[in-house]
Amino acid sequence: MVAPVERSGVTGTGSTDDRLELALDLLANLERDDLSLAAVVDRIETVTTDPTLTRTVLDEAELRGLIDREDGRIRVRSGGFVRFERDVVARDGEFECRRCGAGLSTGHFVRFESGELGPFGSSCVRKVLGRD
Repeated sequence: MVAPVERSGVTGTGSTDDRLELALDLLANLERDDLSLAAVVDRIETVTTDPTLTRTVLDEAELRGLIDREDGRIRVRSGGFVRFERDVVARDGEFECRRCGAGLSTGHFVRFESGELGPFGSSCVRKVLGRD
């Protein structure tokens, strides 16, 4: 994960409990209902690259009934989704995308109940949420 250039307004970097809840919110709102484990880990890594926390996120998501794991596949059970018009905020500034590391003049931040996650470029935010 690449650290953003601008720290103000950048989220997803808080305490372990905050990052756990943010990652769980992300999993609960994925728009694809069947993903490879690698694809799910790629999304979790927008919140944390700590392998122990990644395993905790997957275990907790399964315990809470958000996902099912079988044979390297993850089935999302929550049925939630992000409304771009309401839940994604664009801010101008100098940022680096949390997914790909590209420099951004406009960062897209996803608002979840547990906090905001971002910044992302316009195409990466769609990939992270499972739209592309």
